[in-house]
Amino acid sequence: MSGHSKWSSIKHKKAARDAKRGKVFTKLIKEITIAARLGGGDPNANPRLRTAVAAAKAQSMPNDNIDRAIKKGTGELGGASLEEVTYEGYGPGGVAIMLEGLTDNRNRTVAELRFIFSRHGGNLGEANCVGWMFKKRGVITVEKSAVEEDKLLEVALDAGADDVQSDSDAFQVMTAPDKFTAVREAIEKAGIAIGHAETALVPENTVAVSGHTAEQVLKLVEELEDHDDVQSVSSNFDISDEELAQISAA
Repeated sequence: MSGHSKWSSIKHKKAARDAKRGKVFTKLIKEITIAARLGGGDPNANPRLRTAVAAAKAQSMPNDNIDRAIKKGTGELGGASLEEVTYEGYGPGGVAIMLEGLTDNRNRTVAELRFIFSRHGGNLGEANCVGWMFKKRGVITVEKSAVEEDKLLEVALDAGADDVQSDSDAFQVMTAPDKFTAVREAIEKAGIAIGHAETALVPENTVAVSGHTAEQVLKLVEELEDHDDVQSVSSNFDISDEELAQISAA
């Protein structure tokens, strides 16, 4: 599996620690706001908003917070104007990194991201320098303890999924972006617990890294993900399951 899938699996297994819950809520509120602004405030008629609200509820966000974020997006409440941004760059070992974010100040965001890249042995690149290496996909993570593989395969593929991959602890259901909502809902209706679900940029090919370089890559990815304006980070690194587990446990 790609580095994106492996790291996402471990990251979401850590769960929302109380110390970071405020930061998690901030990112979710931004996504709800932009989704409502672009597609309207009705989750039933706006798949992106429906996904964002489901993610917020999975993190136990109060309904009042969700409602306010929707109203900010539709203009019923005031708030900073957000815009979607995408940045590309390279990390240690030549790994490609894609960032998707929401910001109210492009100049501030790009300066801060460039500093983070340089501090960890990488560099922020020009538009399209690595974008061609990634494809937008729906990614749905299901813990292996939640379902037998045959059942998940049947439900996911019947609903239109492209593939079901696995690592040591979890399955990754891969879909085309336009099939993501239908597949996620089919899995939920089948009574299968979903660990995490998102549309993300998934690498077409991977770059193997290990040792100190692997540690540098993961530190860079983690700090980028922690940035307030970054909604998602995708990379094409490939680290063995054993080494990734050792580093993440350190």
